[in-house]
Amino acid sequence: MSSDNQSEYFLKIALLGDGAVGKTSLRNRFMGRGFNTSHLMTIGADFASYVKPIDGKNVTYQIWDLAGQQTFKNVRARFYRGALGGLMLFDITRKSSFMNVTSWIEEIWRNSGRGPGVPIILLGNKSDLRDKDSVSNKMGVQYAEALSRKTIKKGFKIHYMETSAKTGLNVNEAFETIGKQIIELLQSGRLSLDKK
Repeated sequence: MSSDNQSEYFLKIALLGDGAVGKTSLRNRFMGRGFNTSHLMTIGADFASYVKPIDGKNVTYQIWDLAGQQTFKNVRARFYRGALGGLMLFDITRKSSFMNVTSWIEEIWRNSGRGPGVPIILLGNKSDLRDKDSVSNKMGVQYAEALSRKTIKKGFKIHYMETSAKTGLNVNEAFETIGKQIIELLQSGRLSLDKK
């Protein structure tokens, strides 16, 4: 729960994924800032807060946009601390970004202070650019199902969605899904606000 008078819940969410997969654009779209075609690399981390109701409760999302470049790996570790959930993005048009998903998930679980109890939503971003060489929806679903076999004992499944920060496809749904999942885990006692 939150000490913030406006919100009943205060959720720290990390945006994970390789550089240029659309983390900043996804966050901006969720926050009502639209879509910008130019790309500015995130240096280290950037965060913003946004209040949005879920099931009649005001929820403050503190969204941490973590730099995806390898050179920032050591800096990123400290920004995971206290994260209650993550949105794991890959660019469906860049298979290499999909291949790196496992290391990103291991990174948040290792550095959050909560281990593999941190729920993740897997997002195949840039669905508006899909072509014949793109990562298929089936591959995303299968990977999420494989991860879920590891997390189900912690009380949650890994969901998979295709998103587009450009068109807005599933952007609000992704944040709402992770928000609801975290709130359910907090209410059931499977996730704690206390860091280990």
